[in-house]
Amino acid sequence: MPETGDRRGRRAERLAAWRLRLAGYRVLARRYRTPVGEIDLIARRGRRLVMVEVKARPTEALARQAVPERQRRRIAMAARRFLAANPRYRDHAVRFDVMAVVPGRLPIVIADAWRDEDGGGRGVA
Repeated sequence: MPETGDRRGRRAERLAAWRLRLAGYRVLARRYRTPVGEIDLIARRGRRLVMVEVKARPTEALARQAVPERQRRRIAMAARRFLAANPRYRDHAVRFDVMAVVPGRLPIVIADAWRDEDGGGRGVA
């Protein structure tokens, strides 16, 4: 039976969370939903928060292109909501990553894929 888009997405998120944990991150939230947007994974290592958009695509290049500006803004707005709801993380540096899940490879981290110019974080780490 072929894998549906939702099943493929959940599998990609599980692989991405595994990859983050291997890199020493603690996953704080999965599919963090707000009225303004959703963040696939939120992870922390030290004083750094990483907001991760997971993309399952046939190639890394397609994954890099799969987060349009509108989606970036929605993720940044959701990040601001997360920080407002969790003040203990307000002094953490925030980074926006894309995790490319490509067949036959470990998940690929595209670190600092974009920056929130409107203040979704206190800096990029």
